[in-house]
Amino acid sequence: MTLEPYWTTTLLTLSTLIFAVLGLYITFQQRWLAHNKLQFDLFDRRLTVYNAARTLLTSIMTLGKATEKDVYEYMIATGEAKWLFKDSIAEYLHTQLYNKINELQALGTELNGANLGEEHSKNASSKTEIKKWLVAQYEVDVATLSRTHNLK
Repeated sequence: MTLEPYWTTTLLTLSTLIFAVLGLYITFQQRWLAHNKLQFDLFDRRLTVYNAARTLLTSIMTLGKATEKDVYEYMIATGEAKWLFKDSIAEYLHTQLYNKINELQALGTELNGANLGEEHSKNASSKTEIKKWLVAQYEVDVATLSRTHNLK
């Protein structure tokens, strides 16, 4: 009776176990890398939306109105917001912020064609309030949004 088959069987069993543990370790490492890559890709895409909003607000702060180019780029960049953020942030970008910008643009157009008077003063006051609100939005950062709106 030789002990060789016993040792080869034990060695094969141990090597199978070692390879299984090594495969499990590699699987978890790949999962971790995939998760980190997804987070990085989401960050990059979210940053595009964030920068488009900041550019639009900067245009309003410096020119007093949004340029057509900035509004167009904002709409393109925020088109994916519903897939990148929670619904509340996408709604904020598409309704609250965008509607205020449209109101500002409409009031600017009305003021250019209106005569001086009570309506002109009312429109100018409304335009000032909207500008103040939009300037305040420039200070809203991603950390604040993520706390109040829970980013995905």
